[in-house]
Amino acid sequence: MNMKKGLCLAAALLVSATGVFAQQAKIKIDIDRTVGEIDPNLWGNFAEHLGRCIYGGIYEPGSPLADGDGFRTDVMKAVQDLGVTLVRYPGGNFVSNYHWLDGVGPERVPRMDYAWHRLETNMFGTNEFVKWNRKAGTEPYMAVNMGTGTIEEAQWWVEYCNADGGSYYSELRKKHGYPEPYNIIYWSLGNEMDGPWQMGHLNAEDYVKKAREASKLMRLVSPDIKLIAAGSSNYAGDADPYHWNRTILEGLASEIDYISLHMYVGNEQDNYYNFVSTPIVMDTRTQIVRGMLNELKNKNRNQRPIYIAWDEYNVWYRARSGADAVGERALEEHYNLEDALVIAGFLNVFVRNADVVKMANMAQLVNVIAPIFTSEEGIFLQTIYYPLQLFSNEMKGTSLDVMVDCDTYDTDRFSNGDNEETSHLLGVPYLDVSAAVNGDQVTIMVVNRNKDQAISTDLICQEGTFAGNFEVYEVNGPDIKSENDFGVTNVETLRKDDIRAKGEKINYSFAPHSVTMIRGQIKR
Repeated sequence: MNMKKGLCLAAALLVSATGVFAQQAKIKIDIDRTVGEIDPNLWGNFAEHLGRCIYGGIYEPGSPLADGDGFRTDVMKAVQDLGVTLVRYPGGNFVSNYHWLDGVGPERVPRMDYAWHRLETNMFGTNEFVKWNRKAGTEPYMAVNMGTGTIEEAQWWVEYCNADGGSYYSELRKKHGYPEPYNIIYWSLGNEMDGPWQMGHLNAEDYVKKAREASKLMRLVSPDIKLIAAGSSNYAGDADPYHWNRTILEGLASEIDYISLHMYVGNEQDNYYNFVSTPIVMDTRTQIVRGMLNELKNKNRNQRPIYIAWDEYNVWYRARSGADAVGERALEEHYNLEDALVIAGFLNVFVRNADVVKMANMAQLVNVIAPIFTSEEGIFLQTIYYPLQLFSNEMKGTSLDVMVDCDTYDTDRFSNGDNEETSHLLGVPYLDVSAAVNGDQVTIMVVNRNKDQAISTDLICQEGTFAGNFEVYEVNGPDIKSENDFGVTNVETLRKDDIRAKGEKINYSFAPHSVTMIRGQIKR
């Protein structure tokens, strides 16, 4: 790793009393330089019929920890504390061979799940999911089967969920014991249809044709629904994600409200600085799609606004193949502190692009690459739980365009490597920052990627002054490989000493390998 300065950066190295070099940095906050409103749907999650996410996760009838509907109450409280706003369901790869009628009514039809190679009992389906959402205080987000499913099947599902009465499927819902329509707003037109691993995989042009007709039928039933098109998920081999996204946007511009993007990252080479830099790839992909959206807007002046939904993202690499990827305990990733730093970086990307990114769903909610992990006796909260909780509960209002002045570093993948998505970089900043203003309150989120050094930072208010006590919260642990487990919490959010602020500048030293939130008042 070669530490260097970016062309526009001018921070100096300071020698501490102990002789250890400590970096000096600046973060400038101007509440007049706004990006866009932060949508609550950025703090969504995802529940797929996969491994122990549903069965043994959110739903475990007969457990002493479950309520009368079979919902795990300890999981539900953890979801509520996490501040989850929106839950995508039922997949994922699972949805491309899922027929929703199998999972409603008194007679459930068991089917083989060929996505994840197990028997699906269908004991948990549409009505159970919506009931769980109502109890958890979250919004349901449904994905229709655009693989083996038909456009008519998608229309029937919307009718079952949203039609008031009189029609066949709305009356079927009533017969099943649910008299009131659910009025579900968000519907995804399939999942990862650009991937050859997907059952019913289509090329971009054929997906557009099917999705356009499905959206037409779905909106005839429920005109106010919001539709999300399956954007790029395949960046491997000869895949052309840019052709896919452009084709989807141009072909479905009059039909959709969002284009979904998916991204998973890992640390297979155990290279810390490569790994914690990966949110930069997410930001690059966001900017490319932003450009496509702007181009589309200029062509079609009266076009409905289309936003980006990062409706699958996470760290996933330990449990991705072989026996770890199938069966009852599939994809049970155990997370450490460096994973939490990456997640915080993703969340910063969403906030910094709040004008165009209006939805995000961490994949997934429980057990399966998840922030919450269960056993028959209880739960523990994984390291990645804590940054998402900080953002979802505290990052509200309007995103700010923040100026960050700090040291940078190179890695073999970023800025001096051959990765075309990041070759434009002059260096990776040690500090990764987002900020928001809500009334007279400013909230600043800072990831210090430096593994070993604290970074002394001047936070400068460029419009108005800082005033009063500023609260400080930090997610950290003993080292970058620290994990949590049942009865063991090495990584969590801790309240640090408040900062007494008066004037235009605050100085704070951000600890190594940390996520820090600073929140307080700005007076004008």
